[in-house]
Amino acid sequence: MIKEEKKQQQDDVIDEKSIDEKSSIEEDKPGLEELPEEVRKKLEKSKTEKKEGSSGKWKGKKKKKNEKQVNVGIAYIKATYNNTMVTLTDLNGNVLSWASAGMAGFKGPKKSTSYAAQIIVRIAIEKAKKYGLTEVSAMISGVGTGRESAIRALNVNGLVVTSIKDITPIPHNGCRPKKPRRI
Repeated sequence: MIKEEKKQQQDDVIDEKSIDEKSSIEEDKPGLEELPEEVRKKLEKSKTEKKEGSSGKWKGKKKKKNEKQVNVGIAYIKATYNNTMVTLTDLNGNVLSWASAGMAGFKGPKKSTSYAAQIIVRIAIEKAKKYGLTEVSAMISGVGTGRESAIRALNVNGLVVTSIKDITPIPHNGCRPKKPRRI
């Protein structure tokens, strides 16, 4: 009788631990559920492919990286006609996280839309959350449609945008322009 009770108590403790582990796993990815279902599935699929692909490699001890805490950073937004890319860095320019529309599963002309810009900003912020990023100054490059929506998405997803600067390269009569296109 006493042995059965002890065994039952041990089983209950094990069940509680497994429940705690499951809840901690779900807490690690709070932003993944917020993404649209099709984008979330593509991201999960790419993660599983990476895990399966690396199984044949050498498995040595991994060096533990010191995770630094960064409160203030810079958000570089490159919005071209064909794609949108977001990079979150610290003040020295060391990359904390990045995302592009192609990485989020958008293909063709959908990569340069404002909706794709919102999604990739959300993905980049989720990756940078572990560094404690709270404030960013936005540096925007390019003339694509994802410019404004990317800045708005930075603000909506919990980052305070302190300044916005347009760093699109503009020629000051430097290089000779191309010949006009003949059709």
